[in-house]
Amino acid sequence: MCGIALSIGPDADPTILRRMLAVLAPRGEVTEARYENGLLAGTRRLRVVDRERAVQPWTSADGRWLLCYNGEVFNHRDLRAELTRLGHAFRGDSDTEVVLAAFERWGDEAVTRLRGEYAFVAVERATGRAYLARDPLGVKPLYWARKPGCLHLASEVKALVGHGAPIVEVPPGHHGWADGDGTVRLRPHVDLLTLGDGLPIDDPDEAALLVRAALHDSIRVRVDTDLTVGVVLSGGLDSSLVLRHVRDLHPDCVAVTVGVPDSPDVAYARRLAADLGVPHEVVELRPRDIRLADVREAIRISELTEYGDIINAVVSVPLFRRLRQLGVKVALTGDGSDELFGGYPMYHEVGPDASRRLFLHRIRNLGRTELQRVDRASMGHGVETRVPFLDLGVVELALRLSRDLKMRDGQEKWILRRAFADVLPDYVLRRPKNPMSYSSGLHERARLYKPFFARLHRSFGYQLLEPVRRDFDSVLSRCGNDLDRAIADGLARPDYTVLEHARDLVGAARWNAAPMVRRLVGPRRTRGKGSPARGAQGAGVTPADESPRHARGDGAPLPG
Repeated sequence: MCGIALSIGPDADPTILRRMLAVLAPRGEVTEARYENGLLAGTRRLRVVDRERAVQPWTSADGRWLLCYNGEVFNHRDLRAELTRLGHAFRGDSDTEVVLAAFERWGDEAVTRLRGEYAFVAVERATGRAYLARDPLGVKPLYWARKPGCLHLASEVKALVGHGAPIVEVPPGHHGWADGDGTVRLRPHVDLLTLGDGLPIDDPDEAALLVRAALHDSIRVRVDTDLTVGVVLSGGLDSSLVLRHVRDLHPDCVAVTVGVPDSPDVAYARRLAADLGVPHEVVELRPRDIRLADVREAIRISELTEYGDIINAVVSVPLFRRLRQLGVKVALTGDGSDELFGGYPMYHEVGPDASRRLFLHRIRNLGRTELQRVDRASMGHGVETRVPFLDLGVVELALRLSRDLKMRDGQEKWILRRAFADVLPDYVLRRPKNPMSYSSGLHERARLYKPFFARLHRSFGYQLLEPVRRDFDSVLSRCGNDLDRAIADGLARPDYTVLEHARDLVGAARWNAAPMVRRLVGPRRTRGKGSPARGAQGAGVTPADESPRHARGDGAPLPG
């Protein structure tokens, strides 16, 4: 896992590339670069696979190609065996070398053989032509900006803002070529619209077996490492499933939770970790601990463009900071489960066709919402996150499941609960949704600073990609879950009005003031066996205004 940066063209400047790599420094442990006439390339490498030999930029044996690569390809051993049979001689054991060898052998089609979370650039050194590719769901990022005489590419927006040019994202699941003149032409290498076109699955027993096998295999390949593996644990269904599998497949693991001390969410996480015998770290965070400086840092790190995502990032940053302090370099999260398995009410409030469109829209946008938050918050502290629910095989299976398998008898993600009924304890399986950081007041505290979000975002130059805008979930809700209407409304009015901001601020202020008022006017009590635990009073409080994007029972700070 790395941060990558390249400058390609006659005006490529080594000083500028060094600055770009310095901005990406938190993403890795060592800086590795190559400076050639018209081609400057470098990585900030987090050493995970073949740690001593997988030096980047990697060059092909014949010297024709140079590769800058960020991510992990989980089937690299299978591809290595196939390429060896075809006559390729390998110099090391890294997936980096396999990616370039596959590209040399199969060209543009190589990307369809990769099972992983990646973004990379392969440059033909003699011509300066560059091949760009990003994984199907956009777990790993890649951006570019063009100036006269030079094309710049990098893993993060912040590495490109210094050029002052418009910044463009390589969309998830896309690949293509940047010509010598800097023209970039991309096309999809995976089509989500047709991904689930196999036979539909509506039998609960068959579905449960397939879901169980797919998730187990996805987690298995993601813990194939000799390093300690961290698991982001909220105590909800998705993260609990990940932790149980990791404990069984890779016992050298640790669970990490962020939340208000003594809150029900932290209590669930503590109980599960203890029952599984897994070391557990709790990052204690109280609403009063969140200040404007924390919000500013979350915006700087995350580069996010929706208000609710930024609020979630405020809570995510301390968690990954703790993982880094523990020396953990690889962590798994439960992100994506709600999107795939019906964790949102809107999927079940519209007809089947509209539900599928909403499903696909959410999946396509994960790369600039949740997955961007996870990537920046984790890699901003040198931690590589892996997302087993978004393995392409799991996504394809979820697309084939009938809608009634995802919500049944009023229970969301019903098929997940059915598939793992003998794996998780009842207190997890039957736990109702209860947004962790939201119910404990952390999101409401961060919400106090929403009027500053857009200004802070602009102060970092991130509007060169796109400005802060209304939470699409709130727009969709107000449009009756009509996707076309919501998209049009979002384009017509990107940001909230002054009145909407003021109303939201009043609601957040009222919520934050309520505990203080209760302490001032309520009866004084001595803690005892019958007294509620500290922090419990925040649970279950209904917000005064619209809820932030992505706040959900299995989802704060990292859903699932």
